Amino acid sequence: MNEKILVVDDEEHIVQLLKYNLEGNGYIVGEAYTGREVLDIVQREKFDLIILDLMLPELDGIEVCKKLKRDVLTSSIPIIMLTAKSGEMDKVLGLEIGADDYITKPFSIRELLARVKVILRRIEKKENIKNGELKIGDVVIDLDSHEVRKKEEYIDLTYKEFELLKVLVENRGKALSRNTLLDIVWGYDYFGETRTVDVHIRNLRKKIEDNDKEPKYIETIRGIGYKMR
Repeated sequence: MNEKILVVDDEEHIVQLLKYNLEGNGYIVGEAYTGREVLDIVQREKFDLIILDLMLPELDGIEVCKKLKRDVLTSSIPIIMLTAKSGEMDKVLGLEIGADDYITKPFSIRELLARVKVILRRIEKKENIKNGELKIGDVVIDLDSHEVRKKEEYIDLTYKEFELLKVLVENRGKALSRNTLLDIVWGYDYFGETRTVDVHIRNLRKKIEDNDKEPKYIETIRGIGYKMR
């Protein structure tokens, strides 16, 4: 699912610059130009992240941030403060009232995109670990009971298969080498071959994939190892 980001600044060229670059990276982008407009739009639409300028007409970014964090409907939306001010006091204030990050103008588009990606990845990880569970698609890993379900049907995994699946889901999107997986799942003192990982991956695919010949979850990274999509 494409994340939806609200860009807020009273300078239209900045909003359009950010919108162009964010949309170019696959995000859905909303725009607002005043503090009041932000508070109105978040009641009608759901956003995964807000890039919020500090100096806004009607209500400044600090007041908007305070109101968003006090409202149960918007309190969990991460906020990146965007401002021309660079004083330490401004940064501290922004973070103290609930902003997740702070970037000053003029800024690098590459740096801002990197920060957006980090925050959204962190939020996604939090959402995937709720009530002692990890989730990937229709597969649920219950960390407390050590059980795995797919479409509410229990899947019988061995201990190593469970641990291997858990490591892959926890590192979703990251390519892990066979040696890394051996070290984490089997331990540094394990003297087996990397083929052990391949065998367990093959078994895992048969159990959690709809079609293990065309896996949608566990991807083989040629020459490296495996990655959870």
